Amino acid sequence: MAAAPTLTTKHLILVPFADQQLNERYVGWLNDPEVVRYSEQRHRRHTRESCRRFVSSFAGGPSHLWAIVAKDPDLGHIGNINTDVDAPNRTADVAILIGEKKAWGRGLGAEAWTAVLDFLLGPGRMRKVTAGAMAENKAMLGIMKKAGMAEEGRRRAQFILDGRPVDAVFVARFADD
Repeated sequence: MAAAPTLTTKHLILVPFADQQLNERYVGWLNDPEVVRYSEQRHRRHTRESCRRFVSSFAGGPSHLWAIVAKDPDLGHIGNINTDVDAPNRTADVAILIGEKKAWGRGLGAEAWTAVLDFLLGPGRMRKVTAGAMAENKAMLGIMKKAGMAEEGRRRAQFILDGRPVDAVFVARFADD
């Protein structure tokens, strides 16, 4: 895993993901249909071992995996955010999971997302950051828009959600935007 710096915001500390976060609470988020409703993770059953394999996939590469930890001790570890870095092209794709339902609707996902984009497009030296979401995932689309990302395209009817086709929406933000 690339040296992911600790990022601090008003309400959060984003720390490089560590073994202490690889626990039943984290695995439970991935197995909760409500948490993964708009994620392709909804098609898999997760275990500590499958999560360990995911975490280890970041070792030795340019990508990052952070645990999102709320400064509010009643919340603690609320989710994770990761980057898939293409170093030669200086691009990164970002994904987030806020698994702790008590943290939903507080703007913490947007705060973490913005911190990671600011890092990538600043000290991280990326020229472009991308992301994607289901068109039905209004919260995620709002986070991306709030962070200054603009739609680049769609894949029509890319996913099946609740038995019906749903578009995939792709967004980006450039360092010089």
